[in-house]
Amino acid sequence: MGMFYFLSFLDRANIGNARIAGLQHDLQMTNKQFSIALTVTYVPYILIELPSNLLLRIIGPNYLLPTLMTIWGIITILQGVVTNYGGLLACRFFLGVFEGGVFPGMILYLTNFYPRAKMTTRIATFFAFALLSTAFSGILAYGIIHMDGVGGRAGWRWIFILEGAFTVAWGLMSYFLMPRDAMAVKFLRPAEREYVASQVAESGGEKFEWREVRKAFVAPHVWIFSVLFFFSGALLYGLAFFTPSIVQSLGYTAARAQLMSVPPFAVALVLSLYECLSMRSVSSGFVIFLTSSSAKTQYGSLFLSIPGVYTSTPTLLTWNAMNSAPHGGLLSTWLLGSLSTAPNYVLGTRVMIAFSGGIALGSALVLRVFRVDESEEEEDAWAGG
Repeated sequence: MGMFYFLSFLDRANIGNARIAGLQHDLQMTNKQFSIALTVTYVPYILIELPSNLLLRIIGPNYLLPTLMTIWGIITILQGVVTNYGGLLACRFFLGVFEGGVFPGMILYLTNFYPRAKMTTRIATFFAFALLSTAFSGILAYGIIHMDGVGGRAGWRWIFILEGAFTVAWGLMSYFLMPRDAMAVKFLRPAEREYVASQVAESGGEKFEWREVRKAFVAPHVWIFSVLFFFSGALLYGLAFFTPSIVQSLGYTAARAQLMSVPPFAVALVLSLYECLSMRSVSSGFVIFLTSSSAKTQYGSLFLSIPGVYTSTPTLLTWNAMNSAPHGGLLSTWLLGSLSTAPNYVLGTRVMIAFSGGIALGSALVLRVFRVDESEEEEDAWAGG
């Protein structure tokens, strides 16, 4: 599952690497058109989550997830052969269609193997793979763009072709690697399979009631979390898509910018294992980037903002046990794409500062709501006793 999310994030965000390698120039795209190309991915990505999960229950995750991966890998390859803006838009749209069900599908799939109490660390691990993917994409892009001219194709085209080909290969392999549930895991002994299955059954044994659904819609913390997730998604995907462009705008060549985008994500990967950063570091990083006139200082600020964002998002996810990816990326495609200009991206950076502050404030508010609810439950228990 880690490789699923690694490749999902890689194939969605590698357009940022392709952009500075010549995609936008060769397809004669404006900044606004580039933002639209990113946006059309997220519209179906959001809408497809629920129907994809329903289909997952019918077909089975061990068949549907590899199928989705294989198809989106083919679409990634096709991005490397498009000759005009319309072709890119079509590819990005269908990339969203076939990637949209992956994250919630992986969560649903893992519930066949782990009880609810053990799911939080697995969800957090997905984001570690997302960080690894973002860091690794810069290294890959640096090497691949040196293939510029091979086969008569530009270097940015090979980014899509080679990374998409690997995704297709992994998708085909997954048909043979993914068991349907715990009882189909071949390396476990029969007693171990039965134990895992019993733990999962015990964890998910609660009866579904529409009353609980209605309670969720009127619960204050659910609405607060929805806003926090939107903010978090804007920060997360804004940095994933535009860090190569931001680094290039500081005066580095396209090839150098690919490499220079790696260290902040590598540091974030290490720190995510310890969850030692807060939203304060995110705000500080954006403030430094906005107010500094030194390219080196602005680059250094990424070592605060990127690790801060990528270590806080898993915490939000696991805190509320959500099975939906953050969707603020829809806004980030415009904030740092066409509504802000290099090198300071003033409007986008200001909004990012506001969002990071909003996450900190909202988290404190949710914690307060939880404490009030716990106090009321304790009072009811004492009264009933």
